[in-house]
Amino acid sequence: MRNPELTRLRILEKSSILFNIQGYKATSLSDICKASKLTKGAIYKHFKDKAELEREALLFMTTKMVSEVADEISAAKSVKKKLYAIIEYFARYHTDPPFEGGCPLMNASIEADDNNPDLKVIVQKVMEVMHFNLCRVINNGIKHKQIRKNTDVKGLASIIISSLEGAVMMLKVMDSDKHLIATTKYLKSEIKRILI
Repeated sequence: MRNPELTRLRILEKSSILFNIQGYKATSLSDICKASKLTKGAIYKHFKDKAELEREALLFMTTKMVSEVADEISAAKSVKKKLYAIIEYFARYHTDPPFEGGCPLMNASIEADDNNPDLKVIVQKVMEVMHFNLCRVINNGIKHKQIRKNTDVKGLASIIISSLEGAVMMLKVMDSDKHLIATTKYLKSEIKRILI
């Protein structure tokens, strides 16, 4: 990797941690300069403005997250194990979060809802990708006669994503993993119920 690529990566890594912990609006360019040990000029050499850096940092985090989940799905051999892999990825947020500060999708969506339409569009697209991929896993399970064919595929995918995101939020707010544990247990029982 060339030096400019390493510098850009360092800026993305440091700024994404700050954005995810402090929030996009609350994180100043000075905070990013301090964390990355770079000047404002060096940052502006790689990013047009703070808004572009915010978008790129969110894409950086969500791409990593989606890629990690996809790898775990690919490694699993049955549809049950694939669905469990998704649940277990989120269940590990308590002990081994992929990012400091919680789920980047949830954090960005809360902040972006009214104030940052560019971030909201990214969150929407990533959620659509997650929902589409989860539907594909469930549909493949139906196709290979591992899941009941009368299963509401889109509804189940929505419930899994919403439940896991909500459980991660409760983990952060309540400082307890009991809701995350209860959610993962419930989702696994629902998956068992639709298996053939």
